[in-house]
Amino acid sequence: MKFVCLGYYAEKSWDGMTQAQQDALVDECLAYDENVLRKGRHFVTGEALAPSNAARTVRFQDGRVKVTDGPYAETKEQIGGLMIIEAANLEEAVRLISQHPGLKGGPFEIRPIVDMTPIVQASEVRRSAKKGR
Repeated sequence: MKFVCLGYYAEKSWDGMTQAQQDALVDECLAYDENVLRKGRHFVTGEALAPSNAARTVRFQDGRVKVTDGPYAETKEQIGGLMIIEAANLEEAVRLISQHPGLKGGPFEIRPIVDMTPIVQASEVRRSAKKGR
């Protein structure tokens, strides 16, 4: 099974770290990713995200599209990145992430990824039938 792991961090805490502290945490995280997740064939992909002040939230509200600066929720912790891992089940995914050094910077939210293939295929059939009318 695939799981998305959303890594959160407190931007002010990160900004309050020295460059050496930031570098040490990044090095520790990347070493774990390489030595445990990649070597164990659990790592699928991962990306860091720009700070929340670079984000825009797009929503449909009151019959129109609205764009606002930043994330929707005003929270102390923001999503700092995401990683997709392979694990036998949610318990294994939790075990793998519970050892990740990134937890020092904030929590991880772990969610199973839903295989959308059957839903996409059913939609394609419905849309194709509508075109044929």
